[in-house]
Amino acid sequence: MKKWVNWTIVWDIAQKILIGLGKWCRFVWATLQWTFRPPFRPKNFFKQMEFIGVQSIPIILLTGLFTGMVFALQTGKTFSLFKMQNLVGATVGLALTREIAPVFAALMVTARACSAMAAEIGTMKVTEQIDALHTMAIDPIQYLVTPRVLGCIVMVPLLTMLFNFIGVIGAYIVGTTLLNIPSGPFLHHLYWYVDPQDVNGGLIKAAFFGFFIAAISCYKGFATEGGAEGVGRATTGAVVASSVTVLVVDYFLTTWILEYFTDIYG
Repeated sequence: MKKWVNWTIVWDIAQKILIGLGKWCRFVWATLQWTFRPPFRPKNFFKQMEFIGVQSIPIILLTGLFTGMVFALQTGKTFSLFKMQNLVGATVGLALTREIAPVFAALMVTARACSAMAAEIGTMKVTEQIDALHTMAIDPIQYLVTPRVLGCIVMVPLLTMLFNFIGVIGAYIVGTTLLNIPSGPFLHHLYWYVDPQDVNGGLIKAAFFGFFIAAISCYKGFATEGGAEGVGRATTGAVVASSVTVLVVDYFLTTWILEYFTDIYG
């Protein structure tokens, strides 16, 4: 009888995944411990906020504007079949605040900033700069990782709010010009259907996304081996793992947030 599954290979892969997950959890625990222990380095924190947040504004503005425009165009054409074009604003607003803005903002930060984190830390690892930090009695996790994780947790929600704002503007432009939706009904339905819990739920997601993508990218950088080729592999692995994690975590957060706000608001 022919064997269709080589269980030895499956077990080896499962072992590697579990070992990697365990190492990442220990890495995250060390990061959390150093977050509340001196010496604190606010200069590094603000530098990462500027790199992750301020320098990501152009790509967030561009992505958010065209995302809102495309989504308004698609929903407007569909709603026109049912004579419900006035609901385009509310539909775009709900989609942006609940799902599109936090996920897209996190993916843009992953592509632009977190890939750079993995490459930078990976280069420091293969050139033994991290060993030099140990020699100078500086913990590399506190010096390199903690500011990046905190910067992502703070800045990804702010970028999400910016994505929401510019996305609604793009939808408004398309709705009032190409779809001939009166601005009054567009804004009226947007105001009445998009609630604070929709915005808050998206910001909670964005904070979790910021934590995971920074923690994964920094871990990949610390685990780099093999010179320049290893840095390339670490950067690619960081982007892929962070992007997939954002989408997986989004499902579980959506389930939890829907249950949480349903219990509160009924």
